[in-house]
Amino acid sequence: MAIGKRLNKAREGVDREKLYPLADAIKMVKERAKAKFDETIEVAINLGVDPRHADQMVRGVVTLPNGTGRMLRVGVFARGAKADEAKAAGADVVGAEDLVEKVQNGSIDFDRCIATPDMMPLVGRLGKVLGPRGLMPNPKIGTVTMDVTGAVKGAKGGSVEFRVEKAGILQAGVGKASFSEEKLVENIKALADAVSKAKPAGSKGTYIQRVAVSSTMGPGVKVEPGTILG
Repeated sequence: MAIGKRLNKAREGVDREKLYPLADAIKMVKERAKAKFDETIEVAINLGVDPRHADQMVRGVVTLPNGTGRMLRVGVFARGAKADEAKAAGADVVGAEDLVEKVQNGSIDFDRCIATPDMMPLVGRLGKVLGPRGLMPNPKIGTVTMDVTGAVKGAKGGSVEFRVEKAGILQAGVGKASFSEEKLVENIKALADAVSKAKPAGSKGTYIQRVAVSSTMGPGVKVEPGTILG
């Protein structure tokens, strides 16, 4: 009941049918982020795609200019000099066969997974474990790479992976409620720009159809799609 009352109060002043300019929407979301922890600010974008078709999949990675406010644990599958490079760059977990065995036994101590290309035959065995968690390394988003230092520092510095879901919805955390409005606007525009550039050839009609922002415990606020670009 207390949660219901809090949500109802947070929804006061939010017209659920109105589309707000991005800056106004961010201000409203921040004002309503009243939890006892620093809530994550999230954006949801409805895209004009059907991800069931391979030529309409939208996936990528973007480094947010102001970071995410979240410290990611990064795991790297690498050997030798590349393993040393990963450790020097700040990776939390580094290994080869030993790390594969740990993951197979259910120990996943990382939020982002990176692998060198030579490790993929081994890492491929972990598809059923890492895939459902969205952790499988993929060259399309820069997590299968010889540039281990760049990938680790990117993950630690605020890079965000995005991927459209079955219903054509893409969701991502773009910062914390403690961020300034300006920083959140910059982050969302950076995400929107990356999503726009990732428009697949198979997408027809309006690409970015609906947008909403919210905090972890707060109500969603609809945004004018045109205000998130540029």
